[in-house]
Amino acid sequence: MRIEYLYRYPVKGLTAEALDQAQVETGGTIPWDRAFALAHGDSGFDPANPTWLPKWNFLCQMRHAKAALLFSVFDPGSKTLRIRAPDGSGIETNVMTAGGRERIAAFLTDYMAEEARGQPGFHYIPGHTFGDQKTKVISLNNLASLRDYESKVGSRRHRRRFRANLWFTGAPAWAEREWIGRELQVGGAVLRVVKATTRCPATEVNPVTGERDADPLAELRSLYGHVELGVHAEVVEGGRFAIGDAMELLDL
Repeated sequence: MRIEYLYRYPVKGLTAEALDQAQVETGGTIPWDRAFALAHGDSGFDPANPTWLPKWNFLCQMRHAKAALLFSVFDPGSKTLRIRAPDGSGIETNVMTAGGRERIAAFLTDYMAEEARGQPGFHYIPGHTFGDQKTKVISLNNLASLRDYESKVGSRRHRRRFRANLWFTGAPAWAEREWIGRELQVGGAVLRVVKATTRCPATEVNPVTGERDADPLAELRSLYGHVELGVHAEVVEGGRFAIGDAMELLDL
């Protein structure tokens, strides 16, 4: 098996950033993945006591399709986050400052308009990840499974709908569903597959147009009897992996 694509999503719900490589730590995620999030004012999220909350408490494509049209880039060196809206408006600021986060919150709240709830706040808490899972994980998707699904539904379903960290080739379609509890050598790291990825309505959103133009949940359920595509894995041995690196399922 081989790594074909790597992504991180610095701001929960916003665009992917393609990576050439990643250095991960035991028990961690891809660095800066889901490090920032806009929490709705009625979410109850407390930055002084950060705990996991379901995704609908935040700006996310499950509830806010037009978030797909916001182009975002984070520079870990300068700590600068840039966000651009479809109308050409945008913001560029140091996201590590309170003032910078306030400006981003105001920009995103204005963009969301009537979809914003209460007074949203933009957050970064060192060590906290705004992931969809309660534990820190990396999401892996099998390109063969996607291709099998596309062939059966008779239409393209862009991989960016599924917001995975890592896409790989070299395994039969849907083989990853049998890996729960198994360990994978991924480049220089070892990951343990902990669960299948249950898909949500965010996959309805076309990442190019921002429109809800497909229903992958209904399609997957009709074709396969489930709504899963991909798996989540914990890092059990930290290390580096890169596009082109080998992946190997380890012996039990």
